[in-house]
Amino acid sequence: NATFVQVIASVSSASVADVDKAVAAAKEAFENGEWGRMNARERGRLMYRLADLMEEHQEELATIESIDSGAVYTLALKTHIGMSVQTFRYFAGWCDKIQASGYGATIPINQARPNHNLTFTKKEPIGVCAIIIPWNYPLMMLAWKSAACLAAGNTLVLKPAQVTPLTSLKFAELSAKAGFPKGVINILPGSGGLVGQHLSEHPDVRKVGFTGSTPTGKQIMKRSIFIFYSAAANLKKVSLELGGKSPLIIFSDCELDRAVKMGMGAVYFNKGENCIAAGRLFVEESIHDEFVRKVVEEIKKMKIGDPLDRSTDHGPQNHKAHLEKLLQYCETGVKEGATLVYGGRQVRRPGFFMEPTVFTDVEDHMYIAQEESFGPVMVISKFKNGDVDGVLRRANATEYGLASGVFTKDINKALYISEKLEAGTVFINTYNKTDVAAPFGGFKLSGFGKDLGEEALHEYLRTKAITVEY
Repeated sequence: NATFVQVIASVSSASVADVDKAVAAAKEAFENGEWGRMNARERGRLMYRLADLMEEHQEELATIESIDSGAVYTLALKTHIGMSVQTFRYFAGWCDKIQASGYGATIPINQARPNHNLTFTKKEPIGVCAIIIPWNYPLMMLAWKSAACLAAGNTLVLKPAQVTPLTSLKFAELSAKAGFPKGVINILPGSGGLVGQHLSEHPDVRKVGFTGSTPTGKQIMKRSIFIFYSAAANLKKVSLELGGKSPLIIFSDCELDRAVKMGMGAVYFNKGENCIAAGRLFVEESIHDEFVRKVVEEIKKMKIGDPLDRSTDHGPQNHKAHLEKLLQYCETGVKEGATLVYGGRQVRRPGFFMEPTVFTDVEDHMYIAQEESFGPVMVISKFKNGDVDGVLRRANATEYGLASGVFTKDINKALYISEKLEAGTVFINTYNKTDVAAPFGGFKLSGFGKDLGEEALHEYLRTKAITVEY
């Protein structure tokens, strides 16, 4: 418990033998079990039933999530759990529409005269999928990947983050109650170095979906496709949602109070443990000082405390090592010459609480301008009035490309910037506005492949072409 620094529960850590058993069960369910024979509509009914059960247990799930991850309960209920339910319902609706929505096609080819040919394509599930998720949104990350995977007809073995396994285990219980056949959904708590590595290398795993840090994503990519890691390795399909350093550009012609509110949400939402958090704010010179003043005023109104208290705005960081990393991040910013306007310290109370932090005078070469904090740290840089192309160059001068944002009343400027920003998602006059129907994923070192929306289904399907001569 990150609030009181107490042990919540002990969870068995999976062994290599457990991984092998889970993969074998998933393979059997896919190839020979009831799931493999089930029609798409019935698959959808099971997913709807599971979504209903998640909704029935939403308060229990939100409480577990809040205790286990430090998320404020009100946010856990609405976002962590609420969006998980929405995701399963969205993809449940796709189950019987995959072949009928442009996923299969007839193709004109050269005829073998005097005979005729018919060529058509169909989409098929891949098989056993390994899903590896992070600790910041434990159930929601499970849902984002698992729902698309199951809708496509695959089976899965999922490894939750070592420090937040509890809602994944509750999900497994609810999936059994919903009627999912044995072997379709397998949850394996354990370390990334053992469970994650073995899943990435396992010859019977045909797809790996991962959300987490860029260095770990690179290792998974290597282990999934390079045969020298294992004599039995195969070439797996891989999708990676990795780190970010998302730029948020705020122009002087914005609606300032809205930009302050949304800018704070862009940084402090889920205490900054948010993959698309605005890692760097670029504020136009003429409004810079007023923007900073308003942000600090609002921070002082935030209530920091027990996430189960419904009036709390800001809960504890997920675990001790992460808090220590954030404190070091702030020390680095000060040493490099950035101005620490507010925060930068651990809150003086029990638990892993970090003060919401604001840095200004951040130069492009500084560590905090280039690297993700994954915490409640606002990093602000000025840009010259009217220098649209200059601030664009600075915003794109990163190897990450997950998300980005712009605040301006000038729609022409906003659309121009949205075209130029090198990021998988661009928010205009809003932030954190994700939806189950909209694709989510990054460019460059932020990974490839999509969660959510119709495009997510492509990550869990393969295309087969069939030609008939008659």
